[in-house]
Amino acid sequence: MSPAKQQIVSLLKSLETGEAEPVKVVNPHKYIQHNLAVGDGLAGLGAVLQAAPKGSINVNTVRVIQDGNYVIAHTDYNFFGPKIGFDIFRFENGNVVEHWDNLQEKPAQPNPAGRTMIDGPTDVADLHHTAANKALVRGFVDQVLVGGQFDKLTDYIDPDHYLQHNPAIGDGIPNLASALQTLAQAGTPLKFERMHALFGEGNFVLAVSEGEFLGKHVAFYDLFRVQAGKIVEHWDTIEPIPPRSEWKNTNGKFGF
Repeated sequence: MSPAKQQIVSLLKSLETGEAEPVKVVNPHKYIQHNLAVGDGLAGLGAVLQAAPKGSINVNTVRVIQDGNYVIAHTDYNFFGPKIGFDIFRFENGNVVEHWDNLQEKPAQPNPAGRTMIDGPTDVADLHHTAANKALVRGFVDQVLVGGQFDKLTDYIDPDHYLQHNPAIGDGIPNLASALQTLAQAGTPLKFERMHALFGEGNFVLAVSEGEFLGKHVAFYDLFRVQAGKIVEHWDTIEPIPPRSEWKNTNGKFGF
């Protein structure tokens, strides 16, 4: 694990332990916060931590990838309730200067395939395929999720090996297509309007997008595992974006 990855794992764990040393990786003079429920800077983070009941926070980071100055963590939280989250940290001159995240309530039961939102492979592999894997996922998001060209699903997804960690959907392309059709027929289609950022390391690629789900303005964070040039596994979190009047900072949800 790279030093930056280890620093982020330790920083997130310090939310649980209260250790001060890992927090030193954060630039105290420049910490741009994109979690809209948290005030800007270290002061905003400190205020949230003080509001949490003592001993109530648990943090278990399961996956970490690094793309240049960005480190992305996939974490099982108990932070004001059980949640699964993706956190993105930007480094500048060796310090963390910016943070984005996307959190979703953790369901009590596995999905129809028996999978959770966090289990599955964790090891980064195929580093020499990073650029190709990012291009594959970019094409999938642009053409299928944003463009609605669902006839191209098998151009990007392995039809024989597609493992799903979304809490409401089972494995395989037929279950994905059925879920999308059900939402559309109910008048609440899943709409990806644009992708804001794409990060990858080896076989893992994270897409950060904006759109609509169940009639709400949301952020989509989708993590894909790629193998032999096709998507074979998917994890995600979907978080509603509150109205601007409720924001605790003015940095916006995205701003990459």
